[in-house]
Amino acid sequence: MSDRTIDEILNFVEENDVKFIRLAFCDIFGNQKNVSIMPCELEKAFTTGINFDSFLVLGYDDPVYQDLFLLPDPTTLNILPWRPQQGRVMRFYCDVVLADGTPYPYDVRKFLRDALAECSEMGFACRMGLKSEFYLFKTDEEGRPTAEPWDEGGYFDISPLDRGENIRREICLCLEEMGIQPESSHHENGPGQNEIDFRASDAMSAADNFITYKNVVSAISERNGVYASFAPKPIRGKSGNGLHMKVSLFRKGVNLEEVDPQMSKSFMAGVFNRMRDITLFLNPQVESYERFGENEAPKYITWSAQNRSRLMRVPVVHGKKAGFILRSPDSGINPYAAFGMVILAGLEGVKNRETLPPPVDVSMRTLSKEERDGYDKLPASLQEAVDCAKKSAFLKESSCRKVADRFMEVIERQLLS
Repeated sequence: MSDRTIDEILNFVEENDVKFIRLAFCDIFGNQKNVSIMPCELEKAFTTGINFDSFLVLGYDDPVYQDLFLLPDPTTLNILPWRPQQGRVMRFYCDVVLADGTPYPYDVRKFLRDALAECSEMGFACRMGLKSEFYLFKTDEEGRPTAEPWDEGGYFDISPLDRGENIRREICLCLEEMGIQPESSHHENGPGQNEIDFRASDAMSAADNFITYKNVVSAISERNGVYASFAPKPIRGKSGNGLHMKVSLFRKGVNLEEVDPQMSKSFMAGVFNRMRDITLFLNPQVESYERFGENEAPKYITWSAQNRSRLMRVPVVHGKKAGFILRSPDSGINPYAAFGMVILAGLEGVKNRETLPPPVDVSMRTLSKEERDGYDKLPASLQEAVDCAKKSAFLKESSCRKVADRFMEVIERQLLS
């Protein structure tokens, strides 16, 4: 779609009976926002952008930059399958620009694009594969969510214990229709908890796809009379909703583990060594920190090739490594900010030729308290995560400073309100 001209897109709109066009973007916490325009406004959107009231959107309420515009990215064109097929609805993700067309300094989509450009300058590309968990809850007679899970199934259960299989099926088919490729889906450990895993793609597409995925899950769930929750810890004492990120690096289509394993290790070390600095962007809610240390969610900053409860895991399949899995994030992220921070942290590791400490392949439960206390921990609260970010030399000195400062400012405003 990247080679489509404006004229081709306008013809597509006419030929496919598109009557409404959604221009979508995210607030600083990753919540999707959009405005619908009519087809006659689309050409204007591509040339000058569509103005919006920025002071009403978290992260965009800046007195210096009050006139902001949404500029659709033509590569993100998608028909929304769950909307009516007569008078169809089309969606684009947008960049946020100033009135003169220059980028808004705090646009997180541009922030991720710039991080990927740094990767490219260093001779490699970054791909992300995601595993996302969500809960399904019953709704009352007025359609409002209740605290009662949709079922009492457990890990990998089937019907009738698993009541979500048809909903997951509908979600996966809808995503496929939109060009997003799920790899697997199943019931997770918690009652009413589900997981969908996605094929890896370039980091920008993965971020766009994650926002689409949350939208699809919510829309299909509502259509089936249930409520989908991506909250980090929707039920006390039960498994939280994690978002596992599989990070792979490639040079000219070949996994970096095969052509430059030391660079790949240094990238992972860069992320590992800055976990306390960047956790705020991977876990931006108060509830995020209730998940750590429970039901296999990580607490200590450790890594392993085999132990699945570690913060970072390096799977070995048929004797080969393909990347690493970061297990601390949850679905409350803004994917553009989160992916960008992970990438920039990894790049620092590459620049400094950083190394990893020895792996921890045994269960933390088998270690003494003194041994466990020898490992760094993830921040224990949102406030501690803010404090870590504020003290971070990495965040102060790298290209992420503007976005990091705005993120911290908004989070602290929310904590004090």
